[in-house]
This record gives sequence, C-alpha cells and structure tokens, in this order.
Amino acid sequence: MESIKNRRTIRKYTSQDIPDSLLNELLEEAFRAPTMGNMQLYSVIVTRDSARKERIAPFHFNQPMVTSAPVVLTFCADFNRFCQWCRQRNANPGYDNFLSFLNAASDTLLVTQNFCTLAEAAGLGTCYLGTTLYSAGGLIEALELPKLVVPIATITVGYPDECPAQPERLPIEGLIHQETYRAYGEQDIDRIYAEKEAMPENRHFVEVNRTENLAQVFTDYRYTKAANEEISKVLLETLRQQGFLD
Repeated sequence: MESIKNRRTIRKYTSQDIPDSLLNELLEEAFRAPTMGNMQLYSVIVTRDSARKERIAPFHFNQPMVTSAPVVLTFCADFNRFCQWCRQRNANPGYDNFLSFLNAASDTLLVTQNFCTLAEAAGLGTCYLGTTLYSAGGLIEALELPKLVVPIATITVGYPDECPAQPERLPIEGLIHQETYRAYGEQDIDRIYAEKEAMPENRHFVEVNRTENLAQVFTDYRYTKAANEEISKVLLETLRQQGFLD
C-alpha cells in the first residue's frame, strides 16, 4: 500500500471535522484485526468534546495536537465486557491476571495499527501518542474506565495541515533474523545505526543536549533509567487497581 510506504506522523490538522459515518466505518474495518480467541479484548473511547480534550491533555504532556485534532481516540485493553458476558452466562471468568492484561493489550495494539493504516489510506492524518501508559491512572479517571480496562494507545486524528518529512527507519538487515536470533557484533551495530546517527536533526539533538552521541540522548534525557523505573512502579499499581494484578 502506498499509504504505508509514505506514512508520516501528522501533528497539525485543518478545522475540517471527521463525520461519524467515516470514523465508524474505519473503526469497524479496524476491528477485523486478529484477536486472541476471537474475544475482541479492546474498547475505543472517542473524544470530540473540547472540554474533555482539555482534561486529558495534561496526561499527554499538553502536546498541542491533543486539543487541536478534531478527534482523539483512546484504545483500551478491555476484559470488563467479556467478563460481564461470562458471568451473565453462568461462566466463571479467570482473567484478573497479568497474562490476560498482555493478551488484551496485544489485541488493542493490533486494532490501533489497523485503524491508523485505514485512516491514512482514507486521507486522514494520525499521530501516535507515546504518553498513554505513562499516565494511565489519570486517563482511567478522566475517561471513567471501570475495572479490567486500561488505556494502551492514544491516536489523534484529522485532515492533515502539514506534510512533514518521514522519520528514518533502520535498514531491514538490522531487524530481520533468519531461523534464529543472530547476535550483533560491534561492526553490525555501527553499520545499522550509521544513517540514523548521521541525520542532521539527530546530530542537532546531540549538540543541544551536550552529549557525546545519540544513544546518550536517549539514555540520559529522553528515556532515563530512573524515569522508567518510577513509571513502571506507577503502572504496576495501576494494573493492580484495575484488577489485573493481586
């Protein structure tokens, strides 16, 4: 698909709204994604109301596209609905555990990617917000999510008002392993990351952060060990509160 080869993240949108009919059609098609045991362990919260967008924006670090996009979609891992169905049919659900959360999260991400591909093919622009799991607890409260429902991914959607450059991708030789996992040598790593490190914008990141190289931008500033460990603790507590951990 040309839309996949040419895809890019869109953060600026026109004022044109997305009709419910189009959005529902795209979501219905997205729900054809593979799913664990054909259980469809996901739900989608559609946010159009400006006040509600303002409420969830802080949980996405106030990134401007949250309030400027006509639609914000929060894709949630959802075992609540399935468990209710089980209980109403005199079946005893045993899905209040970490494996069940992972299964539901996998279902959710498959649907999320399906939606993005379909939306972009239909002429819409999307932006994947990597902040959802960072602020899952706040989003649970703001979106009134019940037990056994956890937000996994947030996508802003609208008609594009920009055409940014595509982000770089690693060469396929660095990502594909034949038959078994092949260990990377030092020269392999140098070759795989050479283009990424040479890009002017990435060299700029190194300069403004005053680091020795791009890897240190990630480890020392973007995704630090301390931050990852703290957010992990909060996320585990959130999963406990939502009924996926004892």
